[in-house]
Amino acid sequence: MRVEREEAGPVAVITGASSGIGEATARELAEEGYRVALLARRVDRIRRLADELGGGSVAIEADVTDRESIVRAENTVSERLGRVDVLVNNAGVMLLAPFGSEQRSEMRRMVETNLLGAMTTTEVFLDSLRDGGGDLINVSSVAGRTARPGNAVYAATKWGMGGWSEGLRQELLPEVRVIVIEPGAVSTELTGHITDPETKTAVEARYEEHAIYPDHIAEIIRFAVTLPREVSMNEILVRPTSQAF
Repeated sequence: MRVEREEAGPVAVITGASSGIGEATARELAEEGYRVALLARRVDRIRRLADELGGGSVAIEADVTDRESIVRAENTVSERLGRVDVLVNNAGVMLLAPFGSEQRSEMRRMVETNLLGAMTTTEVFLDSLRDGGGDLINVSSVAGRTARPGNAVYAATKWGMGGWSEGLRQELLPEVRVIVIEPGAVSTELTGHITDPETKTAVEARYEEHAIYPDHIAEIIRFAVTLPREVSMNEILVRPTSQAF
C-alpha cells in the first residue's frame, strides 16, 4: 500500500511525547511549522495529540528500550515525513529511592530508558539527522551536575547523558548541533511514578515549592532549534536557582 508523504515544513521526532515536556514540545514545534512525529508507548494519548495538532503530525507507538520498535518508528517517519531535522530525546523515568537491592529493577529501568534509550534512538535516526544537517536535543536534568541522597542512579543516568552529549557535540559538528537541556524541577508525571513512600513524599513537597511548567522547557527547545545554523550552541542549561530535581 502506497503511503502518502506530508511534504510541507521541517520534521521533528520527539520521544516521550505522550505527556510533560514531550507533549509541550510537540505543541511548540507544531506551532512553529514543524511536522511532528510523536513517539511513546501510550499510543492512545499520542494519537489524540496528533489529531489535535494536525499539520502532518504522526503518532507512532515506540519504546526507547526496544531497538526494533525504534527502527520501525524510523521507517515510518521516513515513509510519512521524510528527512528528520530535529530529534528530541525526552523519554525518561525518575524512580528515586535509597540505593539498594530492593530498587534493582528500577535502577535498570532508569539506565535503559534515560541513557541507553537516548543512545539507541539517536543511533537509529543519526543518518537522517546528518542528511542536510539537524539538531539533536537531549533532555537531561540538573541532576546531571549535582546529586543528593535518594537519586544516585537517576543522577548517574543524567551525568552519563552529559558526557555522551559532549562527546557527540565534538564528533558531529558541523553536520549536527547537539544541545543539552538541563531543567530542575518540572511539573510532570515523573514524581507520581516513585514507589518509595518516604522519598515520594519528600520529592513531591520540593516540587510543590520549586517546580516550573513543561511549557517553559518547550519554549527553550523551540528557541534553540530556530536559531540560524551558523550559530553553534554547545549546550543550553535550564537551571532554577533552587536546583531542585
